[in-house]
Amino acid sequence: MSGTAKTAIAEVLDLLDLEKIEENIFRGQSPEDRMQRVFGGQVLGQALVAASRTVEGRICHSFHGYFLRAGDPKIPILYEVDRSRDGASFTSRRVVAIQHGKQIFTLAASFQLQEKGLEHQFDMPKVPDPDQLQDEHELRKKFLDKMPEEQKAWMSRPRPIEMRPVIVDDWLNRKAREPFDNVWIRATGPVPDDIIVQQSVLAYASDMSLLDTALLPHGRSWNSPIQMASLDHAMWFHHAFKMDDWLLYAQDSPSSSGARGFNRGSLYTRNGKLVASVVQEGLMRPRETRQKT
Repeated sequence: MSGTAKTAIAEVLDLLDLEKIEENIFRGQSPEDRMQRVFGGQVLGQALVAASRTVEGRICHSFHGYFLRAGDPKIPILYEVDRSRDGASFTSRRVVAIQHGKQIFTLAASFQLQEKGLEHQFDMPKVPDPDQLQDEHELRKKFLDKMPEEQKAWMSRPRPIEMRPVIVDDWLNRKAREPFDNVWIRATGPVPDDIIVQQSVLAYASDMSLLDTALLPHGRSWNSPIQMASLDHAMWFHHAFKMDDWLLYAQDSPSSSGARGFNRGSLYTRNGKLVASVVQEGLMRPRETRQKT
């Protein structure tokens, strides 16, 4: 795309296209304009790509990751893959992400030969069609004049993932409500059909709104004086999907305790097929009691 500015989703696809620097070792970059720390979804997606690049003929059906340290966006991230096991039908991989000589993230992923078997699923929640809802990015622009300058710059940037929430909250003055949220999501441009790319983009997107669900019953938001960070993140892939078509991200938070919020997510196609499930726990510590993690 020389001579023209890349779209936001094209930039994400570039981030997920890791450089192989040695057998089982890959290098990933971060956006130049990312401040403070690396977005957790980026590390999830890059680690999944690293694991997948060492597997042939099998598809990831689940991964479990732990965020150990905040990522530094100013330097590359090294991903070292341990080829834990290659079985008759399942393959296991372990990935360690490293910066400044220290582990910042670990991921365990399992891959399987495609098989047929018994099937069932929960029904998709009954919600309005995405065509009847508004883009969250456009809605947030209405609050720009009330934001600090650094937040204005962040909120004004083009988004790689379009999000259309069923319920629109006032992020500056959120009212407490039940910890359930439904958001339609899709990539803002084409995504290659490669299953590795599709899964890694969904992993990237899955970290965008899930933790916020645990704030709903407390009337808090990402703009509140609260320290938030993903602690762990797990995904299960059930069926193939297209990231450049709408997926409903149905989210709930059964519990929060110990300055941690526990969250679950289910992703459905527009015709109601459950294609992936997510579980995440995250730090949600009021600033007045802030401690070292």
